[in-house]
Amino acid sequence: MPEAAPKDTNQKTVDFRGGGFAPRPRRWVGFVAFAALIAVAEWGTRQGWISALTLPKPSDVLATFEQLYSSGLLFKHLLPSLSRLAVGAAIGASLGISVGILIGLFSYIRSGMVPLVAAIFPIPKIALLPLFVIWFGIGEGSKYALIAFGTFTPTVVATYGAVDNVDRTLIRMGQSFGLSWLSIVRKIVLPGAMPGILSGLRISLAIAIILLVAAEMLGAEYGIGAYILEAGSLYDLERLFVGVVILSLLGVLVSAAIGLIERRLLGWRV
Repeated sequence: MPEAAPKDTNQKTVDFRGGGFAPRPRRWVGFVAFAALIAVAEWGTRQGWISALTLPKPSDVLATFEQLYSSGLLFKHLLPSLSRLAVGAAIGASLGISVGILIGLFSYIRSGMVPLVAAIFPIPKIALLPLFVIWFGIGEGSKYALIAFGTFTPTVVATYGAVDNVDRTLIRMGQSFGLSWLSIVRKIVLPGAMPGILSGLRISLAIAIILLVAAEMLGAEYGIGAYILEAGSLYDLERLFVGVVILSLLGVLVSAAIGLIERRLLGWRV
């Protein structure tokens, strides 16, 4: 029996380099960044480097938020806003994803819808609010319509772009294995397009929050937008910044929800 080759004691271990483009979550960094920004603002306003007429103390904003919560007005303004955002964004996103998938799959629908979407997409949606008020009234219908329409167009663009970016090699492989058209769509196209669709939803929902505020500033008794408008008209900066902070937290929660959906639906990615 031949003797085994002697082991080379000078061999070096090579570090694994395959995870270079897989970012790991560092949640504490975000908290540190927010805390540092708030500390600088507090210190600057207390020292007089930042005028109280332009930026209130974060501690005063926190005290105003506590007062808003204890008085019960927080939920009177927050719950209607969440309801409008949920209904409008759900309608716009569901229609946008459906139309985007149809554009990505069918040539005739693409030829008819893409020019229409391209014509509608650049229109400032806030400019259409008076038109929606004429069509749907000054009540909840116009607010739902504005949020849904503003969510619809970016979702359509992101969805059919994600369908177009699915690797065609995988589709041809499915065809070579004899998969039906429906199976290819369900097992290859939709999973491959899902990262792009969810990325588009992040942008669409951020636009929905902006349009929510604009809609509530017109003819709404309660809502975060109405609260901000009232605070601005009274030049009450503490209340104004409370509304801004609530919107920021709402955006963070929406982004976190999309991230949770990504982790559950896109666990197959390495």
